[in-house]
Amino acid sequence: MAAQVADGASAATAPGHGDLQALILKNARKTKALYADTAAGKRIRLDPTNDPDIDKSALSIRFHAEYSDVQTLPEPLASKQAAAAGARKKAGKKPAAGGAAAAAADASTDGEDKARKMIEGIQESRPARQPGQGGGGPQTGALMLSKRAPGQAGGGGAKGQPGQQLVRAQDVHVQPRPDWHPPWKLMRVISGHLGWVRALAVEPDNKWFASGAGDRTIKIWDMVSGQLRLTLTGHISTVRGLAVSPRHPYLFSCGEDKMVKCWDLETNKVIRHYHGHLSGVYTLALHPTLDVLVTGGRDGVARVWDMRTRSNIHVLAGHTQTVSDLICQEADPQVITGSLDSTVRMWDLAAGKTMGVLTHHKKGVRALAAHPTEFTFASGSTGSIKQWKCPEGAFMQNFEGQNAIINSLSVNADNVLFSGGDNGSMSFWDWKTGYRFQALDTTAQPGSLDAESGVMSSTFDRSGLRLIVGEADKTIKIWRPDDQATPQTHPVDWKPAIGRRKY
Repeated sequence: MAAQVADGASAATAPGHGDLQALILKNARKTKALYADTAAGKRIRLDPTNDPDIDKSALSIRFHAEYSDVQTLPEPLASKQAAAAGARKKAGKKPAAGGAAAAAADASTDGEDKARKMIEGIQESRPARQPGQGGGGPQTGALMLSKRAPGQAGGGGAKGQPGQQLVRAQDVHVQPRPDWHPPWKLMRVISGHLGWVRALAVEPDNKWFASGAGDRTIKIWDMVSGQLRLTLTGHISTVRGLAVSPRHPYLFSCGEDKMVKCWDLETNKVIRHYHGHLSGVYTLALHPTLDVLVTGGRDGVARVWDMRTRSNIHVLAGHTQTVSDLICQEADPQVITGSLDSTVRMWDLAAGKTMGVLTHHKKGVRALAAHPTEFTFASGSTGSIKQWKCPEGAFMQNFEGQNAIINSLSVNADNVLFSGGDNGSMSFWDWKTGYRFQALDTTAQPGSLDAESGVMSSTFDRSGLRLIVGEADKTIKIWRPDDQATPQTHPVDWKPAIGRRKY
């Protein structure tokens, strides 16, 4: 027994032939696992008698074969590492291959379990082989990325992680060049209302337009001269919505008095009332092809009415706060509503149910606008205007730059989007690219407060060459493009931007 202890002590203190043999086998096994050349077509046979760790070796060789086609780094990362290698050579440091061999030798002493974990980690991180390393497969890169600390030679660590160096292609949004649009200038100021102008509507023949205001009246104005034609009275509170039927001589209005009225323009009298809303009605829209009227208000629902029978077809319930704006179109979604609960809902008109909910906005959605020719629409809330694609409601882009409560949106066929803010700010945007080519502040009429310089409503006429804006200073302002402007006198001040896509 004592002899055995003595032999064991002598073997522990002085390395013998058996220890050297085991060390050689161990290093050979590690070399084969790291530098097995399967790409050259050599067939490696694993002998269980000479290689007791056959499972790990087979797994390593299989990973080597699978990742043989991704042994080079992308160009941006390779150029950075080449520059770093040149800097290290100037500083007199050792090349990266020596560091890789040292890291592999250190990793080989950590035991079978840790090596197996590192091999399994190859599948998760998918690292590529570092340039300048001799004969090493992807496993070498895995060991380097796992064991090497940041700042060591060879480009390992945090700077060598491909996921931190590169940006995914689908996350990069390259802005196309915007089209040139002439700047818009003020053409006419119309006074006559005694309250905030909250609703505007243009008739189909583009001869006159209607306005509704806080003075409880609806006024009809001549489009060419701006002269007052007619004043309709009947509401007992602020008029919030107007719509002119393209197929009937009807004008529809709604207000904060819970009333929805149908006016006969031949007799200038109310011929129908639509009863059902429990609170003020803030918006209404006509379906372009069906005899259907859709209204929305403070009770948080949108109601679908049969225009002739006055029956309530659907109650589109789902919003938790005021329905502030809605639009109708021919194809699904035929009804789109925006609410102060920060959501936009798209409705199936036949079933009376929600098709989808857009929750990208952080604050209440006060304005919606549908493009007259494209299958797209925009929504506006405080400091945020977003563009969507129908029918699924896919997010397209942001219109960034106007930091205000957006009360009104309008878009014409020339891809000009107008947005009016609660603080009197006005912006004109290129619809396709989201570029703001003109930004200005409205001027309140003499005698009104500075706080009344707010845009409450807006609409383009049928030609798209006149913009009608209703404001808080009780006036209606008409804007038109500057005929004297050219791309040379008013160039597009645009710079391409590449960045992550923001939702």
